[in-house]
Amino acid sequence: MNLDTLAIYCFVSFFYIISPGPAIFLAIYNGAVNGAKCVMVSAVGNILGLMCLSALSVTGLSAILLASSTLFMAVKVIGACYLIYLGVKQIRGSRQDKNQQHALVNQPRALSSYFKEGLLVAITNPKPIIFFAALFPQFLDTTQPLPLQFIVMTFIFMAFSFLSLSTYGYLAQRAKGFLAKPNNVKWFQRITGGLFVGMGVSLFQIKNAN
Repeated sequence: MNLDTLAIYCFVSFFYIISPGPAIFLAIYNGAVNGAKCVMVSAVGNILGLMCLSALSVTGLSAILLASSTLFMAVKVIGACYLIYLGVKQIRGSRQDKNQQHALVNQPRALSSYFKEGLLVAITNPKPIIFFAALFPQFLDTTQPLPLQFIVMTFIFMAFSFLSLSTYGYLAQRAKGFLAKPNNVKWFQRITGGLFVGMGVSLFQIKNAN
């Protein structure tokens, strides 16, 4: 892969990654409610999930998945249900009274739970599978070793993803004062919960290769 091709790949990947999606909204929510450390842990889980999806592309399993309506539907349903679950969970939290809302926002959670949350959001989202399957072949140079090219592209994608999620989370944390008022917490949870539900429903509109 020459430098010009690599630069184009970086450009395309960057703008794909920074566009709003489940991982970014999760980073914003965690940054505003739980702090930067939770965002970082969740981001690590997310990029490891992306690495797994990239590995599917390397091994050719993504092509099998895209070609199978049953398998693709299974991934789509699982991903959609998980996003809807996250959204409903936040919306239900917004219906608590002021004291319960304050306790909910400050409720301690193990860092491993944020890692698992970020991982599940990544691996249950069929959009990256389509992205990797469609994008990677466009930038491969068949005259050079393919495994090394996959490693480089995956590393760049993961690095951009981690930086993007960390930045969104940091900016959300800077606005944390907004959540000092319980009424703002309620509306923040309703909005983010609605976004997660909407993204979950939108996954059902994704078509496979057939």
